Amino acid sequence: MIYFRSDYSQGAHPKVMEALMKTNMEHTDGYGLDVHCERAAQMIKELTGISDCDVHMMVGGTPCNVTVIAASLRPYESVIAVRSSHVYVHETGGVEATGHRIVAMDGVNGKLTPELIDRAWDEYEDEHTLLPRMVYISQPTEIGSIYSRAEMTAIADKCKEKNMLLYVDGARLGAALTCNENDLTIEELAGLCDAFYIGGTKNGALFGEALVIRNAKMNDHFRHMMKRQGGLLAKGRLIGVQFEALLEGGKESLYFEMASHANKMADILRSGLIEMGVEFYSDSPTNQIFPVFPVKVVRELEKDFFFYEWAPEKDGMIPIRLVTAWGTEEDDVRAFLSRTGKLL
Repeated sequence: MIYFRSDYSQGAHPKVMEALMKTNMEHTDGYGLDVHCERAAQMIKELTGISDCDVHMMVGGTPCNVTVIAASLRPYESVIAVRSSHVYVHETGGVEATGHRIVAMDGVNGKLTPELIDRAWDEYEDEHTLLPRMVYISQPTEIGSIYSRAEMTAIADKCKEKNMLLYVDGARLGAALTCNENDLTIEELAGLCDAFYIGGTKNGALFGEALVIRNAKMNDHFRHMMKRQGGLLAKGRLIGVQFEALLEGGKESLYFEMASHANKMADILRSGLIEMGVEFYSDSPTNQIFPVFPVKVVRELEKDFFFYEWAPEKDGMIPIRLVTAWGTEEDDVRAFLSRTGKLL
């Protein structure tokens, strides 16, 4: 079976595992208060060009999202996000469990726009209705599309106009930053939002995300909220060690090298399918692509390849999700293209 189901189906890059083994017998303080987490945080500050920020090593994406939202909002405040967003669809009500409604809007190719933010505000009247206080977006989106510099700036400007917080989910941030269509640097992204995270789980780490908080109000007693939400890892240094390995070398680091490889494999896959006349569910330049196939083709491909059926069958067609990663081999990509070509 060849895996295109996710970019975290393998363990971790060997260099990350080597770093964990090398430091395995060290004694350090717990809960992220160790030299490795401190060094990783400093590396992130240098990478983003922002020294006056706080960096927290988080266990995973969902704990990160839920904790940030719970720590940043009052009980009567809500979050605006697209209907396909991770916090709305794939976190089992985790955000809502903290007492915050998600105002879900139909995105444009998976993306939120200033106009949609305005439309969400139309539901707010006074103290009888929830106050939209945060915009949640992901870069890239759940369907692989990315925000351009102009689009991200427009959203940031709208948040300032409405006195809202802007939080960016970066579970696959490496894929966005290294894809061919990207024109937004990590420094620019960091400067536009109040908080974001650099995803490790989906880009070569065993687990872990590095949360960057620029807005001091969001960081007030944040570690208390991490503990309350079950996200303050006793062996926090395990995340710091991984990010040291991932980010050594800055923009020439393993982190960006792996993300670039994943995008390259997706580019080969995408180009091959386009040549076959295949249509796509979304316009994605990153490592997630969503081709639409006849049902009988999907059923045959499932015998040898592992992937998601992304949406229900419609008119005899099914969109699937193919995800490439740091460990994806070109031979696997070619095998999928070869098999698909014989079936179409």
